[in-house]
Amino acid sequence: MNKTDRLLAILLELQQRKVMRAEDLAPLFETSVRTIYRDIQALSEAGVPVIGAPGQGYSLMEGYFLPPIMFTAEEAVALLIGTDFVEQRFDAEYGEKARASRKKIESILPDRVRADAARVRKTMRLLAPGSKAALGEERDYLELVRRAILEERKLEFHYAKNMPDSKGNRKSFRSAAPYGLAFLQGSWTLIAWCDLRQGIRHFRLSRMKDLAILEERFEMPPDFHLENYRPPDDRNLLVRVLASPGIADRVKESGNYYMENLEECEEGLLVSFRVRRPEEILHWVLGWGSDVVVLEPQSFRDRIRDEAEKMFKRY
Repeated sequence: MNKTDRLLAILLELQQRKVMRAEDLAPLFETSVRTIYRDIQALSEAGVPVIGAPGQGYSLMEGYFLPPIMFTAEEAVALLIGTDFVEQRFDAEYGEKARASRKKIESILPDRVRADAARVRKTMRLLAPGSKAALGEERDYLELVRRAILEERKLEFHYAKNMPDSKGNRKSFRSAAPYGLAFLQGSWTLIAWCDLRQGIRHFRLSRMKDLAILEERFEMPPDFHLENYRPPDDRNLLVRVLASPGIADRVKESGNYYMENLEECEEGLLVSFRVRRPEEILHWVLGWGSDVVVLEPQSFRDRIRDEAEKMFKRY
């Protein structure tokens, strides 16, 4: 930490903790007590009203460094939860920035607002599903992808597709120009120009392996803006299923991405899906066992019957 950053950090500590001794500040910033004395002197010479009380420590004059914008408890909670999300879901560098931001926000809050915000945050929890190992690898890749986007350099990686191609292959090697990142359904997704497919494609970071940044550069298309980007919807196949009354509520709560419409009837719950291929919801349907029946298309009914026969032969 350089001197300028340390001086600001000392200010934040004094504002938040009110009174601190040089002996307490020194280990916090991994420096000597003598260096803290010099820092306090530098702050005083810069016009910061630092008050030193023998045997007690340093403090700031009452009313100094008041924030220009006063947050309500609800506004503070919104900001602090945002830092929680960044710390959990972004890479290590941004995680560290989120922790620093949270500390700065808390330091400028009046005591009452800080207490109210802390009380509200205790009643809320941001859960991060998934294994820590997978999340750690995804975070590593997130940092690389983010750097490649900023430097406008291409990426290469091995990729495991969700569905096999016409030859039954799921794995492929790709090089791509990264345009942006989106957080979808609990996972980070790269939006990029794929050299293999010669078009914009989406790649989940969790399905990447051996990701590397290339020296080759690219130019971002002037007409591409991530905030306005909407992928073409090529889900043209309608699949309708009937869920038994006993699981209707759980089906509603499942929130399947391809689910398009829900309709209650005497027999149960009619569910409509819009997919590219029936295989995209194959495991979802099988997971409910006999409580879900495919109504259409007939080809998908036949596929479910074949899978059920294969399962029967295993038992």
